[in-house]
Amino acid sequence: MAIADVKEYCHLTEDEVEQIGRELDALRTEIEESRGAADAAYINRVIRIQRGLAFAGRVTLLFSNKKPAWAAGTAMLGIAKILENIEIGHNVMHGQWDWMNDPEIHSSNWEWDTIQPAEQWKHSHNYIHHQFTNVLGYDNDIGYGILRMAREQKWNPYYFGQPVYNAMLATLFEWGVGLHDLDIERIRKGKKDPKELKRQLKQLARKAGRQATKDYLVYPALSGPNWKTTLTADLTSNIIRNLWAYVIIFCGHFPDGAMHFTEEELEDETRSEWYLRQILGAANFTGSPLMHIMAGNLSFQIEHHLYPDLPSNRYAQISERVQELCRKYDIPYTTGPLHKQYGQALRTIMKLSLPNSWTKDKNPTQPQRRDTANRYEQEHKRRSDAERPPRRTELGGWSRGGKQRMHD
Repeated sequence: MAIADVKEYCHLTEDEVEQIGRELDALRTEIEESRGAADAAYINRVIRIQRGLAFAGRVTLLFSNKKPAWAAGTAMLGIAKILENIEIGHNVMHGQWDWMNDPEIHSSNWEWDTIQPAEQWKHSHNYIHHQFTNVLGYDNDIGYGILRMAREQKWNPYYFGQPVYNAMLATLFEWGVGLHDLDIERIRKGKKDPKELKRQLKQLARKAGRQATKDYLVYPALSGPNWKTTLTADLTSNIIRNLWAYVIIFCGHFPDGAMHFTEEELEDETRSEWYLRQILGAANFTGSPLMHIMAGNLSFQIEHHLYPDLPSNRYAQISERVQELCRKYDIPYTTGPLHKQYGQALRTIMKLSLPNSWTKDKNPTQPQRRDTANRYEQEHKRRSDAERPPRRTELGGWSRGGKQRMHD
């Protein structure tokens, strides 16, 4: 069952939980005070490499009538898109580099190379997902409105097709993310504000139109007689980016050990308890330094959820300290190789396509308050912003119709 009280689940006293919070706050302060030239050099170097790969890929595709040139150009474009989306765009929009006061890579200015407008991403990801991580009914990232990823979500025959929906989501992940902030479930139930929906659709159409024009009209046209091979290269590189981003995200949120929570956990949740929820609700995976960069350092998903606005190149350093803290207080810290983490996530997808009565739950029974066990065996209800109370300042702000909102 989903966790209703992180203190009980971790067998911690209130004083111990608050001490953990103080230690994690001290770690944040230490990293903030040590940011400097080396960190700035890192992100600027990654941006130069990403742009160099994109340029080299485009030049190579001018000769894409040759198969080796097509393969090389497509590979460079795919890597460039991965770097731009995951290590650069995602982290810039979290405000990780705002301390540099560089307008080019400031969270308020960056518009990434994907169909979802930055404003909508900041709302659905920075605010909703990071604030309400894995809380049933509050975090829309639990299954992205398509998949059943928790036993507490009510099963219906639609989920028999879950393996197919999962394959489609992986291949078209850019579009799955792009439509995410529209909240299809609330639209279907007639609960979405029509004016806001219209505004978001117009914004999304403009962004998607620009992306499609760039990738599938302008660049192929610039390739002259090789326009067809450039078109297929652009399509392939986008699919490469989609599949990789999907794997990275699912490995950080759905392996065994990444817990879900009931809304009771949010009641009077302290900052220290929020920290605990981030540790319990995320998962890391191991790999080489190059692997971490290609993963946007989201291989350190636990550290990213603890400190979403600290520089991603520091997560490896932070991870050592967080693991020490978890060992000290006997807090679960979920990590493992990439193939194992994704294999567990895929197994969950397949298993939850079936009714609960057809499968066994290997997770231990979690502490519950009130009659939560029965109450959460129901349809996954998504909350509106009005029903989601504002909480964490480090998650940043977002614009709604030109008005910037910050959360305390």
